[in-house]
Amino acid sequence: MTVSRRLFVTAAAALVASRGTSMALAAPASPTEEPVFRIPVSSADSADTLVRKASQVRPTARQIAWQRLERTAFLHFGVNTFTGLEWGTGDEDPNVFQPTGLDTDQWARALRDGGFKLAILTVKHHDGFVLYPSRYTNHSVASSSWRGGQGDVLRSFADSMRRYGLKVGVYISPADENQFLHGVYANGSARTEHTIPTPVENDDRPDGPTFTLPATDYGAHMLDQLYEVLTEYGPVDEVWFDGAQGRIPPDKVEKYDWDSWYTLVRTLAPDATIAVSGPDVRWVGNEGGLARENEWSVVPVTEKDYGRTDFALSYDAADMGGRDALVAARGVADYVQWWPAECDVSIRDGWFYHADQQPKSVDQLTEIYFGSVGRNAVLLLNVPPDTDGRLAASDVTRLREFRERVDRELPADLTLGAQVTRTPTTVTVDLGREAEVNRLRLAEDIQHGQQIEAFTVEAYVNGRWTRAAGAGTIGASRILLLTTPLRARRWRIRVTQSRAEPRITQFGLYRSTQA
Repeated sequence: MTVSRRLFVTAAAALVASRGTSMALAAPASPTEEPVFRIPVSSADSADTLVRKASQVRPTARQIAWQRLERTAFLHFGVNTFTGLEWGTGDEDPNVFQPTGLDTDQWARALRDGGFKLAILTVKHHDGFVLYPSRYTNHSVASSSWRGGQGDVLRSFADSMRRYGLKVGVYISPADENQFLHGVYANGSARTEHTIPTPVENDDRPDGPTFTLPATDYGAHMLDQLYEVLTEYGPVDEVWFDGAQGRIPPDKVEKYDWDSWYTLVRTLAPDATIAVSGPDVRWVGNEGGLARENEWSVVPVTEKDYGRTDFALSYDAADMGGRDALVAARGVADYVQWWPAECDVSIRDGWFYHADQQPKSVDQLTEIYFGSVGRNAVLLLNVPPDTDGRLAASDVTRLREFRERVDRELPADLTLGAQVTRTPTTVTVDLGREAEVNRLRLAEDIQHGQQIEAFTVEAYVNGRWTRAAGAGTIGASRILLLTTPLRARRWRIRVTQSRAEPRITQFGLYRSTQA
């Protein structure tokens, strides 16, 4: 139904979107062509049945595109930058926000030069202060004297990122201390139908889509702000939610309207990945930037709290998707789902800028890279702007040094132009000459799922195949480091255990030039 060029979407669409069954492909596809990104499981499933179902799970197009980013950035910026807090109170004077030297082009250049492909801005942290002039709160840049109340960090950020070739992500905290103080957050209101966007006086927005969705009072407030961000700032490539509750009395709990929030995102930003409290990407389970030694993208999940995808096992379980994990989740899990890991970590000790902190060393960042991107995950590195609104010079230098170090660790692939032979479980490369190797990079074709459970890499040395390395999972990216370089002309990878037919798309060999 269309009225005044406004599209009405019912609550039924919320259920569809929360299950991730639409708007995933760039080209039109019939339902039978849609990737099966989650499959129901039950307590009656045998161990073999669970493994078989896991082998049939496939990522959506948006999940594949997200995985290819490898290095993404977080930018924690807001009133906390000026108060020195990590978690704000919600009653801050907006005038404290005074980034008089704001230079989002500098952010974008530094991230681009550091090898990052997407950046996520904390548009609203737990304090509720909003970095754009929202119609639905006074706790925003519009209430600050900065730029005469006309400042808009989100506008500047989005324009700069696109100008320098980076994708745009937004973090909008579900928690909101300011709205609690105003009696909206956790006020005990029932879920009722709300028309989004909520009409406001003197609204100068052109007609756009309108949604009728179930929400609490605060859930509708979040929907209104999501609507503003997703309709007024150009294409958004990632929407990042956590599951934080406000620091409020224990009897005051806000049950978030995930299904309605997902519907809005899926409709207004159909290509956007929804992380981490979302169906597309999960939190790795720590804030140190490190994935598990064997990290699965297919994991058992439950669905709760109005459609939120949640862990069937503990978020920090040592095994999230292996055979034992699938069995351990039996009776708890509702699905096995493609839910890959994102590794978040800050370049400094805190998430917001503190002048007395220094960035991690290049060695530390490189270890994090190998422990995240090298273990089938995506790195999310936080680089907080300072009180001037710029990235600290030391951080900018460290980002460039980090990229240069990774380039030295993984220089030109020695297998380019090599002769390759394949069997169902083996890939062999003949380099045509002996070469010294101390880095290996492997990848599965995840369009066909994640299948490999164990593999061995061997080099042909002194007339026989000699084991060089081995591990369990591969997934979208696996990087192995040899402590001692090995010289050989012929190399091979043998898959020794797999859930279904293994499909290896990358078998790269490198000689690190790092001194």
